[in-house]
Amino acid sequence: MDELTNVDPNMGSNSNSNSKSNSSTNSKTPHPPPHSPAPATKRPIVQLVDVWKTYNTGSVPVHALRGVSVSVYQGEYISIVGPSGSGKSTFMHVLGCLDVPTSGRYLLAGTDVSHMDEEQLAHVRNRRIGFVFQQFHLLSHLSAWRNVELPLIYAGVDRKTRRARALTALEHVGLADRVDHLPTQLSGGQQQRVAVARALVTEPDLLLADEPTGNLDSRSSADVLGMLDELHRAGRTIVLITHEQDVAEAAERIMRFRDGRFVGQTEAAA
Repeated sequence: MDELTNVDPNMGSNSNSNSKSNSSTNSKTPHPPPHSPAPATKRPIVQLVDVWKTYNTGSVPVHALRGVSVSVYQGEYISIVGPSGSGKSTFMHVLGCLDVPTSGRYLLAGTDVSHMDEEQLAHVRNRRIGFVFQQFHLLSHLSAWRNVELPLIYAGVDRKTRRARALTALEHVGLADRVDHLPTQLSGGQQQRVAVARALVTEPDLLLADEPTGNLDSRSSADVLGMLDELHRAGRTIVLITHEQDVAEAAERIMRFRDGRFVGQTEAAA
């Protein structure tokens, strides 16, 4: 994967995956899936309404998402779990505007992004969604703060402002004393903190973390989960996708997927 994958605003969906299939309508279950509860006085950041994602890769259409209706509210910390093939990766791609639904609606902070074109989606990804991946995707020849400023370059922010915002983001993740360090001079946990700072520097509506501890040892994993908990307590909206139960339980609510459907949720233990 190219190193700029998670900061380039032009990263996006494969146009072939956006083909729609009428067969998805015929396959829908007559019983709607469970909906997420609506916490009082909080506005929804994520709203999916009867979302289907169908891939036409052969003679038989593949329904990766089947009538998913969920909401994530401002300031919530949600984890997404499910076995291989459950649809959680496709769900992440739709949430991150890396792909669009075949049918249904997706509202991000009140804006319907379901039918945006690639240029519009790139704008949304760059300014409204922060991505944290299993791979850190830091540029090895750039210092921590210069890695963090990359999304602001794509957004057209001036150099002075970029540096100030990058330094502030690194301070927020506890790396104020590492701003000039190269990635090779940082531990795995510190590199992931830089990646989180980069995700936060645009002040996004949503922080989307896809297996953020997958490449870390237990100590570094605990460090990153502690940081995500601090960000949650500071009011950030976080959706974390994982296959590890102990990581999922770091969130306040666990959503479960199976066979492309949202099948239920549990409140994480206090």
